[in-house]
Amino acid sequence: MFVLANFLAALTDLLDWLLGAAIILVVVRALLSWVNPDPYNAVVRAINTLSEPLLKPFRRLLPPWRLNGLDLSPIFAVLSLEFVRRFVIPTLWDIISRLKSN
Repeated sequence: MFVLANFLAALTDLLDWLLGAAIILVVVRALLSWVNPDPYNAVVRAINTLSEPLLKPFRRLLPPWRLNGLDLSPIFAVLSLEFVRRFVIPTLWDIISRLKSN
């Protein structure tokens, strides 16, 4: 069972890192929207491309045109990612500890 526990521990660390990176990506995208960057810049295009799948579901639920152009999708995306991070990661660590004790 220790092999499965170690594998899950590695996946849990990777998931934690990916969720943290996704949060940073969404925050950077929101900050970039305030300064109107060059849309042809490769870094800006990469940030937009990577963050759009995280923001799109929240834009469908609450479109910016309903709030006079105010886009709240980054706030909901960060809150959702942080909820997943604070719920799933400890749950996985609990499963790992139970696997190691058996």
